[in-house]
Amino acid sequence: MDAGPVLWVLSQVLELESVRRGRAKPMSGVMKRMGMIFRAKANKALDRAEDPRETLDYSYQKQLELLQKVRRGVADVATSRKRLELQLNQLQQQSSKLEDQGRKALALGREDLAREALSRRAALQQQVTDLETQHATLQGEEEKLTLAAQRLQAKVDAFRTKKETIKATYTAAQAQTRIGEAFSGISEEMGDVGLAIQRAEDKTAQLQARAGAIDELLASGALDDQSGMHKDDIQAELDRLSGGTDVELELQRMKAELAGGSSGGQQAIEGGTGNESQQGRQQPQDTPRFDKQ
Repeated sequence: MDAGPVLWVLSQVLELESVRRGRAKPMSGVMKRMGMIFRAKANKALDRAEDPRETLDYSYQKQLELLQKVRRGVADVATSRKRLELQLNQLQQQSSKLEDQGRKALALGREDLAREALSRRAALQQQVTDLETQHATLQGEEEKLTLAAQRLQAKVDAFRTKKETIKATYTAAQAQTRIGEAFSGISEEMGDVGLAIQRAEDKTAQLQARAGAIDELLASGALDDQSGMHKDDIQAELDRLSGGTDVELELQRMKAELAGGSSGGQQAIEGGTGNESQQGRQQPQDTPRFDKQ
């Protein structure tokens, strides 16, 4: 005997027994929890995507459609009432005609014709009575629908006014919130702008620091100027000393001219030259010494 079918039957029996004893309840609880989480996420997403102004406009549109249906119903009832009135007029005309025929038949001595005419008139009167009852019912329904349409129109007008007020208030609050977020810098747009400004400032400061460091390194001789435009420290010191000497000579010459004598000016210049030569002789003692590295 094959054991496969037997094992399958036993597994099915065990599964049914576990379900009967309540062992499958934890899975059911997990499914309920997953469904609750899904509904909560969907509700939050819908709330984020919902615009109250669009919802109000949609509700107003539905109310207008309902009002249109009520008005169409009033028009249909009024049409039916008008059709009954036309039928009543026709039956009343036929009843009057049969009454005249009965009178003429009696005048001519034809009592049988008069009786037939009056019998037909009685049947028409029954139809007229039924139509009058239906007419009264339709007229009452028409009045009710007309009153309901008027009330609904008033509610729709009030809802439209309230809708526009709420939309304007919501738009103003939204604009105020955006302005406040822009001023405080917590909005997404202004946050991106603030980050861009911060990055630009950081890069600018980094470039300035790098440029200053390179200038210091060039001035100290740690880096070589490949363009040949930068002078070494010895040449810079010599240029400074010679520039100071030229200024002193020019100053002495101007003093001599102001004194009013060319000889005095010449002596002043010579004296200045002598002083400068003496200073030049004493200069090697004050010249800074640069050690070779």
